[in-house]
Amino acid sequence: MTTIRANRVALGIESFGDEDAPLVLLAGGTTMLSWPDSLCERLAAAGRRVVRYDLRDSGESTTADPTAPTYTLRDLAADAAALVDVLGGGAAHLAGVGVGGMVAQIAALDHPGAFSALTLVGTRPVAPGRVDADLPDHDQEMTKRLFALPMPDWADREAVAAFGAARAEIRGDDPVAARATAARIWDRTPETAPPVQMANQVGVVFARLDCKPRWRERLPEIEVPTLVVHGRRDRFFPVGNGEAIARAIPRARLLVLEEASTAIPDAAAGAIAEAMVTLE
Repeated sequence: MTTIRANRVALGIESFGDEDAPLVLLAGGTTMLSWPDSLCERLAAAGRRVVRYDLRDSGESTTADPTAPTYTLRDLAADAAALVDVLGGGAAHLAGVGVGGMVAQIAALDHPGAFSALTLVGTRPVAPGRVDADLPDHDQEMTKRLFALPMPDWADREAVAAFGAARAEIRGDDPVAARATAARIWDRTPETAPPVQMANQVGVVFARLDCKPRWRERLPEIEVPTLVVHGRRDRFFPVGNGEAIARAIPRARLLVLEEASTAIPDAAAGAIAEAMVTLE
């Protein structure tokens, strides 16, 4: 892992595979660890240079004040395009998961020359907040249970790991895998201040981010090959959101993971990697 300066900020990255191979850029949601090692390794084995990175205010990337971000969603999209330029090698296959999928949609629209293909995993075509009437919102029971969880002592690694496991169980994800990932995120978080730890573990910064103007109506402008991946059991961004994205983007392919919820399970790494490679 290292950091690279792009768009006037430091972005934490980790690379897999041959540096001369075609680039696949994985935007975190919000940290790079939203992308499991298994998927990165599968893509690298398929002859791709894989770079996963942390969004601002997470991981090794520039962290200021997650409670009052001074940047916008479009700044995050510009980060992705600038990172492609710094890494070199021409246009990249851009993938985004969760809120990183929102970044990826804007990046493909605002910086089309930087990207050769697009993969959107477990995301939706509108910003955090009120959802469009035709899109399914967060499951109310799940949301109520998530908000009822008491915040951990952010300075206590084991408490934070247990919190991550509890959130995963409520969402329908693997709590064992989530506990391990939460501990890794804690280890990579630059400080134990509660706002910074929350930004890394929960991604609350997106609730405070300026995401205007809307981009959903522009999705038909995307011309690069696009793969939309969504878990059938996802109750955070229900599968209807992925279906709506796939309908809006011309010739997009929809891959529904029947046994998956919000997180990318290791068991799906092979199918996702194959779909991404054959998309190009």
